Amino acid sequence: MQGLFFETDTTVRIVLRVLVMMLGFWTAWRTGRAVAESWQSYGTVFVYILGLGFVMRFLHYSLFQGPFVSPFYYVIDVVLLLAWAIAGFQSRRTTQMVDNYYWLYERTSYFSWKNKD
Repeated sequence: MQGLFFETDTTVRIVLRVLVMMLGFWTAWRTGRAVAESWQSYGTVFVYILGLGFVMRFLHYSLFQGPFVSPFYYVIDVVLLLAWAIAGFQSRRTTQMVDNYYWLYERTSYFSWKNKD
């Protein structure tokens, strides 16, 4: 494939790494939103992200010959994915609370709400 789309193999690897990273972050964001949509808790987000971290490790292993069984990189993947998932969860939960209980709460930011005075 070298020379077909890019001049060097390193450019292909950089593009693929960015695409895999964007795919992982987007999936984590959507996972957090889906958990919030079903009115479940942060614990459920954590369990799902542990599985998604395993999938991301497999993608790094299969596409980039990275280590598959590496607790250090697995923890890094899970922490980054968990940050995106919690952001997605909190944004969706804020929208739910403000829309469903509009007489009780008002939005203060994209991630938070407060009681109406």
